[in-house]
Amino acid sequence: MRSLVLILMFFVFQSQAQSGSEIIAKADEKSRGNSSATEITIQIIRPSWTREMKMKSWSLGTEYSMSVVLSPAKDKGTVFLKRNRELWNWVPSIERTIKMPPSMLTQSWMGSDLTNDDLVKETSNKDDFNCKILGAENMGGRACWKIEMLPKAGSAVVWGKVMTWVDQKDFVYMKSEFYDEDNYLVNTMVASEIKNIGGRNLASKTEVIPAEHPGNKTVMILNSANFNANNPASFFTVQNMRKVK
Repeated sequence: MRSLVLILMFFVFQSQAQSGSEIIAKADEKSRGNSSATEITIQIIRPSWTREMKMKSWSLGTEYSMSVVLSPAKDKGTVFLKRNRELWNWVPSIERTIKMPPSMLTQSWMGSDLTNDDLVKETSNKDDFNCKILGAENMGGRACWKIEMLPKAGSAVVWGKVMTWVDQKDFVYMKSEFYDEDNYLVNTMVASEIKNIGGRNLASKTEVIPAEHPGNKTVMILNSANFNANNPASFFTVQNMRKVK
């Protein structure tokens, strides 16, 4: 009898792991699409000042992404490129293209509470993590799955653990907690203001709140999205970084 219970428990846990991975895959596809173009406003908020930036981004699957800063003027034209596992940064003020080493993924992106990994999405939620459903909780007035994400062995992942809450209706990431390898909370992402953008129900506002810096946060506002952008792989080249606008 005990053996039967253990076998049943094993299959339950296996089913949950598979379901967790499927949920994360759907949430990723919902927010990214296969070929997309988006425009985003980023507000870096500090106790004594606020800075606003505007960006345009393109993606093709999980292998390619490109982002260009549109404003403010002093940062205009700065470009970030992900091409497969290679990461690049074009800095117009010094007219230089820099290949970013993996060690830079955890560093702050342009003084914000985002990391470089958040921007270029080098880490793949569905490919680099084992995902397990822990239960169901209400988040932001929506019924969500609570999912624990632990890095797979050998994955080049910057986080030791991610806890995330995915809306059961629209597969929107409503909240995510990012922990380091010592299990200390680093950042919390909270989504709100679900709207129809580009034909999909998406969070139009996401706040990134650092655990160790009270009063600091970075707000991302999704202004527009096109999930039928038809971006060719040839668009995502180091040479094209100087041309995008």
